[in-house]
Amino acid sequence: MRKRISQLGLLALGAVVGVMLSLNFSAEANKTAATPLPIDELRAFTEVFGRIKSDYVEPVDDKKLINEAINGMLQGLDPHSAYLDPDSFKELQAGTQGEFGGLGIEVGMEDGFVKVVSPIEDSPASRAGLKPGDLIIKLDDTPVKGMSINDAVKRMRGKPDTDITVTILRKGEPKPFPVKLTRAVIKTQSVKAKLIEPGYGFIRITQFQEHTGEDLAKSIRRLYTENQADLKGLVLDLRNDPGGLLNAAVGVSGAFLPKNALVVYTDGRTDDSKMKLYSVPESYARGGEDYLSDLPAGIKNVPMVVLINGGSASASEIVAGALQDHKRAAVMGTQSFGKGSVQTILPLGANSAIKLTTARYFTPNGRSIQAKGITPDIAVDDPNSDGAGRVREADLQRHLGNPNGGEEKKAEPAKPADAAKPAAPANPLGQPPAQTPVEFGAPGDALMGQAVNLLKGVAIIKP
Repeated sequence: MRKRISQLGLLALGAVVGVMLSLNFSAEANKTAATPLPIDELRAFTEVFGRIKSDYVEPVDDKKLINEAINGMLQGLDPHSAYLDPDSFKELQAGTQGEFGGLGIEVGMEDGFVKVVSPIEDSPASRAGLKPGDLIIKLDDTPVKGMSINDAVKRMRGKPDTDITVTILRKGEPKPFPVKLTRAVIKTQSVKAKLIEPGYGFIRITQFQEHTGEDLAKSIRRLYTENQADLKGLVLDLRNDPGGLLNAAVGVSGAFLPKNALVVYTDGRTDDSKMKLYSVPESYARGGEDYLSDLPAGIKNVPMVVLINGGSASASEIVAGALQDHKRAAVMGTQSFGKGSVQTILPLGANSAIKLTTARYFTPNGRSIQAKGITPDIAVDDPNSDGAGRVREADLQRHLGNPNGGEEKKAEPAKPADAAKPAAPANPLGQPPAQTPVEFGAPGDALMGQAVNLLKGVAIIKP
C-alpha cells in the first residue's frame, strides 16, 4: 500500500509541476532573486493526493482532484482570481461579446454564498427585483454553501425558458425568501442614449463590452444630429455598471478627453503588468479603425456630469476616475464599488484558462481604486439604486488592499433577522420581493434630474 501511495504521490507531484509550468509560473519571484520550488509543501500535497486516492470513501477521478486543487489555489488568493474550465471560459467569452444565457446577474462570493453585485438591466434578475447586496443561499433545493463560484454560475445558467428558484437573504428582511426566475438569452445593449430635453443628452453604459466604444461613438453622433446643434450638457450614467473590457473603458474616456491624455495606468510585479493607456487608437481600437476620429468637436468640452453608485465597478470606475482627474466632468452619486485590480486571462490547454489578478489600476493622478473606489465630487444618495446591504470590494474576504491607504469601511454583513421579531408576510413565489426601482434615465429618475439641474446651474437638493 505504501508503495502504491508513493507512486500516486509521484504522479501527483508530476501533475502539479506540469500545471505550474503550463501556467507559466517562473522559478523567480522577481527578476533579481530566484525562488526554488517549495518541495516540502509539494510533498505534503502528494501525500494528501495519495491518501484521497487510496482511502476516500468513494473513488475520485484524478482530473477532478487536480481541478479542485487549482480552484483552491486561485480562490485562496483574492475574490476575483479563478480557474475557468472549458464551459466557464466559453461563457466568459460570450459575456464580453454581449450575448449569453442565464439570469442576468453580476455576482461575487462572500462567506461561501453568492452575493449579487449588480443585476443586468432588462434581465430576469432585474425584472424580479433582485438587488445589489442580496445573498443567494439556495439554488432550487441545493444550498450554495460550499459551492465554488463557477459551480454556482453553472447552476444559474441553463437553457432559455427554463426555471430556477433562488432563495435570497436580504438585509432588512425578517427571513430568506424565494424568487422564481426564468432563464433567458441575455442580450445586453451596452450603450443607451437619448435627449432628455433640447440641448441636454443622456448616455447610459450598462457594461463595457467588445463594441461599447463604437456604440458610444454612434450614440454621440446621433444625439448631435437629433439636437441639430451643439449640446449644452451631457449626463454619462455609469450606475450599476459592473465593468468589463479595459480597452472599451479607454475608448469611452477618449471620447471626452483630448488626444494623448492619460486615462489609466497599471502596476504589478511583472513588466507586462505595468502599462500606461492614453486616449489614442493604439490603446482602445486594438488595431482596428479609429472610431473616435470623426466625433462632433463639441463633445470634447460639453459640460458633463458622471453618475456613479456602489454598483459602479472596475471599468466604470476607470472612466469616472479619468474624467474626474482631468477635471473634464463632475462626478455625482455615491462611493463606487472599489474594484481596482487587473485580471488577466491566461489560456491553458483544452480550451480552459485561469483568471489571475496581476496588477492594480491607478487613475491619472495616481489614486488607487482598489477597495476604496471613486469618491463623487457631489455626494447625493440615489433612492433608486443605493440602499442597505450594498456590498463593496472592501467587504469581500481576501480583497487586495489599497496601496494608498484609506479603504472604505466595511459594511455589516447581512444576517438573518432575530427569530423573536414578527415575520413579515412572505413574498409570493416568483413575484418581485420589493418595489422595482425606477429605470435609470426614465422619468422619475431623481439622480438624473439632479444632474441636469447641476448642468443648468440650478441648486442641488439632496434627498
